Amino acid sequence: MQRDLFEEEHLLFRETVREFLAREVVPHHPQWEKDGIVPREVWKKAGEIGMFGFSVPEEYGGAGITDFRYNAVVVEEIIRIGASGLGFSLHNDVMAPYFVDLTNDEQKPRWLPGFASGELITAVAMTEPGAGSDLQGIRTTAVRDGDHYVVNGQKTFITNGINSDLVVVVTKTDPAAGARGTTLLVVERGMEGFTRGRNLDKIGMHAQDTAELFFDNVRVPVANRLGDADGQGFIQLMNNLPQERLSIAVGAVASAEAVLETTIEYCKNRTAFGRSIGSFQNTRFVLAELATEVEIARHYVDKCITALNRRELTVVDAAKAKWWTTELQNKVIDRCLQLHGGYGYMTEYPVAKAWLDSRVQTIYGGTTEIMKEIIGRSFGF
Repeated sequence: MQRDLFEEEHLLFRETVREFLAREVVPHHPQWEKDGIVPREVWKKAGEIGMFGFSVPEEYGGAGITDFRYNAVVVEEIIRIGASGLGFSLHNDVMAPYFVDLTNDEQKPRWLPGFASGELITAVAMTEPGAGSDLQGIRTTAVRDGDHYVVNGQKTFITNGINSDLVVVVTKTDPAAGARGTTLLVVERGMEGFTRGRNLDKIGMHAQDTAELFFDNVRVPVANRLGDADGQGFIQLMNNLPQERLSIAVGAVASAEAVLETTIEYCKNRTAFGRSIGSFQNTRFVLAELATEVEIARHYVDKCITALNRRELTVVDAAKAKWWTTELQNKVIDRCLQLHGGYGYMTEYPVAKAWLDSRVQTIYGGTTEIMKEIIGRSFGF
């Protein structure tokens, strides 16, 4: 089926993004994989062509556009080339709502221009060594002391953890109040007592800086709180999770599509027993199944993007998109790797890298099991 989500301006933007990635990312990404991090200069160059902060008001250097289709273009093009080191989707899709929608008139001019230009890299610190999907179980505390909070705790698995300049930290300002005791504070690079641990050694996504963060009596100004009062953090997090999960779903389908496309070409050219492996019925049936499921997933995700733009995307619909597409992504890539035979196990082949990079998709942003729990609760049992 013909895809009808994008308009002419989105297609032109896609060309700009594709050209940028071909020039500034593709030749260097293998080295970034070895280094375990993407240079900050790439962020600034991406900011110069308008790849960040679509929803940031024009007065602060953004496009002033609330249209997730631009976000989707960036995600799809990055996935298409296998540039898993770029933490742009976290910055654009996850963090933008916090900095655009939750900041006050004093905070916006401090943070938004750098957000849009790529000079201020952002991250969110939710997960802790003892608390993952259960955000109510976090133990990082923020104790009010005059015009500051004193923050103590530890976070882990933080995307953009090394490069980040602004970290939205989930804290407990009232540990006895459960979800109502959660407050979001923006911790800035260089604050005394804020340190970064090791750049974590992951199965895949090797160029993406994923780190541990430590907070030892960090004095964070009350002026860095998101929201006009303590205790609003849990609701703020819940309101932004659907867009985060949709972003993951967009990437999942784009990854499945890219791997499927390269696998079809491989099956046309690879021979066994005197003919292309694509001519065998088993190969055709596997590819037919995968192509059908991926296309169905694509149209559901596109529908979710339209719903998000209309502010109609529900928590349940986003959960459906997230778990289904990420499980499908892993299924598609695994079967495509099988069709590559021994070459699929070689890391110089894109399918092998995609297989390694994709495994985390069913975990972060809420595990598949949590997504099913969210959907199941909607039945009213």
